[in-house]
Amino acid sequence: MTDRKDQLAANLARVEERIAAACAAAGREREEVTLVVVTKTYPASDVRILHGLGVRHVAENRDQDAAPKAEACADLSLTWHFVGQLQTNKVRSVVGYADVVQSVDRVRLVTALSAAAVRNGRELGCLLQVALDAESGERGDRGGVAPDGVGELAAAVEAAPGLRLDGLMTVAPLSGVYAGRQREAFDRLVEISSRLRGNHPAANMVSAGMSGDLEDAVAAGATHVRIGTAVLGDRPRLG
Repeated sequence: MTDRKDQLAANLARVEERIAAACAAAGREREEVTLVVVTKTYPASDVRILHGLGVRHVAENRDQDAAPKAEACADLSLTWHFVGQLQTNKVRSVVGYADVVQSVDRVRLVTALSAAAVRNGRELGCLLQVALDAESGERGDRGGVAPDGVGELAAAVEAAPGLRLDGLMTVAPLSGVYAGRQREAFDRLVEISSRLRGNHPAANMVSAGMSGDLEDAVAAGATHVRIGTAVLGDRPRLG
């Protein structure tokens, strides 16, 4: 356990240095960027170590891994983010532990999340996942609403009981005009976010950037970066 704690502490320190340097280069305060550690496939014991090292935001992308892990760590002060593509039949479980769902990309999902949040007496934060590789009316290869569908989806979340519209999320596209152009992709997301805030001023979260491109995300203006491998390393994973 001590070896694992030392490893995570060293990795976390390196990521912190990268975020701080990226903020300085962009003329931003370090406090403007929240680190969300993506603990998917890693055990609850790692989450406990990370909490002891000061991490307060963790993310998961599969309910079957996340639900038991969140239960095992229920005594910790953590904000849980769900970042994976979410099927409606998993919504009831996810709403039981997630504080923020970063992958809201269709009205049907909004309806299901709202019903589950009301049933649980909770207010659930929602980020709209924007697919920068999607044509009008389509979803992205890895989920997400096309940019021209953001306004309609935002209105649906805003009107849904139990839900709170927090902002936008994207994953750097693997295809289309932004493939391999992460900085331009993140700039585009921030541009869409600026327009969104015209009608929804409180929706100011911008979640972008992962281990390989967090500097581009911070430079573009991301408020949250989702970091997995750079913190957790190549440790043997859960099945």
